[in-house]
Amino acid sequence: MALGASHRLTDGIAAVETMTRFALAVLALASGVYTYLGARTILDGSPTAVFFAAIIYSVSVSVGIYAFWSYMMRFYPHVTSRTGRTGLLFVMAAGCAMIMAMSSWLNAAALAGSAAVERHLARSVEDYSADLDRAHQNALAAQSLLPDIQRASERFSQLAAVERQSGSLTGTTGSGSVVQLLTQMSAQMKSLEGNINASREQVTELVEQGQKRLETMRTILSTPGAIEPRADQFSSEAVALTNIMTQLSQMSVAPSIRRAADDLSLGFIAPVPDGAAPDLVNRQNQVMETVKTSVAAQSKALAKAADEILERPPVAERRFVPMSSAEAVLQYAYDFIPAWAGAISIDLLPGVMVFILAIVHGSIRRQEEGMSFAERLTVAELMETLSLQKAISERSAEAKTGAQPNAEEVALAAAEERAQREHDADDGAENRDEAHFSRADHHRTADGDDTHHATNVASFDPAKTPRKGP
Repeated sequence: MALGASHRLTDGIAAVETMTRFALAVLALASGVYTYLGARTILDGSPTAVFFAAIIYSVSVSVGIYAFWSYMMRFYPHVTSRTGRTGLLFVMAAGCAMIMAMSSWLNAAALAGSAAVERHLARSVEDYSADLDRAHQNALAAQSLLPDIQRASERFSQLAAVERQSGSLTGTTGSGSVVQLLTQMSAQMKSLEGNINASREQVTELVEQGQKRLETMRTILSTPGAIEPRADQFSSEAVALTNIMTQLSQMSVAPSIRRAADDLSLGFIAPVPDGAAPDLVNRQNQVMETVKTSVAAQSKALAKAADEILERPPVAERRFVPMSSAEAVLQYAYDFIPAWAGAISIDLLPGVMVFILAIVHGSIRRQEEGMSFAERLTVAELMETLSLQKAISERSAEAKTGAQPNAEEVALAAAEERAQREHDADDGAENRDEAHFSRADHHRTADGDDTHHATNVASFDPAKTPRKGP
């Protein structure tokens, strides 16, 4: 059972090997394509130079990814030692970090670059809108002082009218010094009121212009099409809006109110009492002191309110910074987590296949290590072993048979040896006769004389010294 499972796993690995290589090649190619699209957005120069530079970089990335994961698939599943596995895991982690650094962020730029740039433009619109509102509020903060100024102006004007008609302050009717002082204070308050109203009209006009710029920026943002020309147009609108907000910051009348408040108390000049009777002069002096005290209180209140307005933080000048697709993806990475996940998965998905192969090979090794040799031997392997053993036995028998000569071969060898010795020992005619006899005997033996062969075999003694002569 275990042996069958082990063989099925082995067959499965062999079956998916081609598919694994094909999938790795497709993933490396896809990563190279998206790397090319991302690299093209950050390179500067002529179109031809940018094209070839992006092509070379993307091809290098594809080859590097394919080679790296091919090595890991080939070696990691077969390394069994803990030290070797740890080292390869460290190498894999370093390789994954390098792949993410040179490819994944460019893949993310290709997948979500335009959306990231649009996100940057949308965030800029929100920031500019908030800045415009703050500048408007700071410019109109002085408008909150307008009711107090109007009430003070009306009070001084009413007191002057009452004093002129009934003499309720000094007890004497007519336009004397008190009436002139009250009229003077009322005129100063009305002048300050007029400055505030004039600034409000200018502020309203500038805010309307800023709102129009913001509306144009939102229209640019929502218009379909390529992002680069829209970003350029957005940049020009942002510059114009920044200029408007600078003017709004300069339109605040709070500093003018602060100076006017100081003038009310420090620059108070009371007219000389013009009463004919000493009693009237005393009453006029008392009323003027009262008016002076009232003016000082009004001046203090206006100065405090103006200081509160001036303490507000001014609107910082904002500059729109255009971003490329790659920069926008990095800047707003948190907003594009799915795009980042897809870009990283393209590069690191082969790592999953590496671990799958490692797990399968480990399972095969564990199954085979737990069985004896007889359990691991299959019928096909047994039949092949028996066939090989039979072939080896037959070859061994043939070799042994060829190594032991039969009787005829032994006799022939002995006769030839004896003839050779006689030829070397004798000279002259005796030697020639002996050689002739030996050759004749050799011919008879070769012609198949059975009687002679039998006699030779029977009389042959390898230990006996050959005789000389016939």
